[in-house]
Amino acid sequence: MAAIPPSPEFSESMEGPMDRPTDVDGSGLDRGDFEDDDFEGDDFEGDDSESSNRLDEWDTVDRELDAAIESLADLDAELAYRQARSALRSLMERLDLTPRERSGLEPDLEGLAQMLDKLEDQRVQIAVFGAVSRGKSSLLNALLGRSVFETGPTHGVTQSSRSIHWTVPSSLGQVELVDTPGIDEVNGAARAALAREVGQASDLILFVVAGDMTQVECEALSQLREAGKPILLVLNKIDQFPEADRQAIYEKIRDDRVRELLSPDEIVMVAAAPLVAQVVQRPDGTIAADLQRGAPQVESLKLKILEVLAREGKALVALNSLLYAQAAGDRILSRKLALRDRSADRLIWNGTIAKAIAVAVNPVVVLDLVGGAAIDLATILALSRLYGIPMGQRGAIALMKTIAIGLGGLSAGEWIARLGLSALKGFLGLSTVATGGITTVPYLSIAATQAAIAGVSSYAIGQATKTYLANDASWGPDGPRAAIGRVLATLDEQSIVKRIEAELWAKLGRPAVPDPFGSR
Repeated sequence: MAAIPPSPEFSESMEGPMDRPTDVDGSGLDRGDFEDDDFEGDDFEGDDSESSNRLDEWDTVDRELDAAIESLADLDAELAYRQARSALRSLMERLDLTPRERSGLEPDLEGLAQMLDKLEDQRVQIAVFGAVSRGKSSLLNALLGRSVFETGPTHGVTQSSRSIHWTVPSSLGQVELVDTPGIDEVNGAARAALAREVGQASDLILFVVAGDMTQVECEALSQLREAGKPILLVLNKIDQFPEADRQAIYEKIRDDRVRELLSPDEIVMVAAAPLVAQVVQRPDGTIAADLQRGAPQVESLKLKILEVLAREGKALVALNSLLYAQAAGDRILSRKLALRDRSADRLIWNGTIAKAIAVAVNPVVVLDLVGGAAIDLATILALSRLYGIPMGQRGAIALMKTIAIGLGGLSAGEWIARLGLSALKGFLGLSTVATGGITTVPYLSIAATQAAIAGVSSYAIGQATKTYLANDASWGPDGPRAAIGRVLATLDEQSIVKRIEAELWAKLGRPAVPDPFGSR
């Protein structure tokens, strides 16, 4: 910073008696007032040397502490990544789908397999997204350092997504760049579907514009943000604007278009294929200026991408894979439970009918109760097999006891009523011959009452078992939701995901976890 000259008033105030040192009584001090031996240079040199050594020691401690913190952060990120991979493996192993249940779920199942492959390969995908003629393909070519993606004056050269490996320093195994079709070549519904498709596969999105943003671009950016995607907004073709206009466009985008969606650090200005005026001599000998392609100006974007990958590359891959796994897993589980719910209802109804008949026709006291309990137990075991939850006879008995206690009055009332009616039915059955069949009608009436009570009880136990098993058929405490929470907990304040962290926690149905140390 340049030194600020003193004001004239201040300079004048410094003249006069203040122009040389004074004693306490105001008299001037001469050099002779001080003895040469009043100050020893060696003493100051010793103090300076000691202070310097202490500062060096503190600097060393600070560096070691920073290195230790960074090492712990790396360990947290690696642990979260491995937990994410384990969660996806577990989900795939627990699918347990019948051919009928798989029908219609092929895209989700294929997507899960692809996400697991990404985690296994440690592969991060960076996609460009934007309207046609914004220079998306040129931008990717500039990052790659060679012409790979097709470019040209034709409107909408890129008709489908295409990816290629990008060789850059990274802690990840592979980095892929993905080109996508222009968003303004399709209608609103198709554009939203394209945004979902790009967002699903991509771990980081480069949203490319070439001037002030249009309404279509603003809508597409919002859709990507709603999908929970980390985004870098790339203002391309800045070479086509004068410096003043370039800054005005940047500020318009920053302050009006994306203020609620992106931070200034997430906006980068580049010129992927700048036009440079070159002096050329025409065939007729005249001199003219000709526009030719100059060297790409994308170094700031490349450095920004490398910074993001170095800081949180693994977290981005893990988070994106888990978000997809959560959504796909919920759809798979919903279909699986819907189909098995109907099968479970048939099992419960068959068990209800079997128990009612068995109790009604059994004339022996207590045996009808034991027989009914055996049918309930068989129903629980059949339901556990249907929902793919291993359960032995002991487990089924324990579950039946828990449900009976939960049903409370119904089960107690059933046993009291059935025990009394069973005794009465047995008496009437024995007296039927002696009375010449007079007690047959009362006998049948009691049997029907017993059957109704047993049926209601069996149906209630079956439905309670179905609910219990359906809840336990979820992906469990180590599923995608829990793994997403662990990944989010490893992110620091500089994370590109920090802006959307609250939205991601909301997707999990949980409030954002506050930072116990405040802003770091």
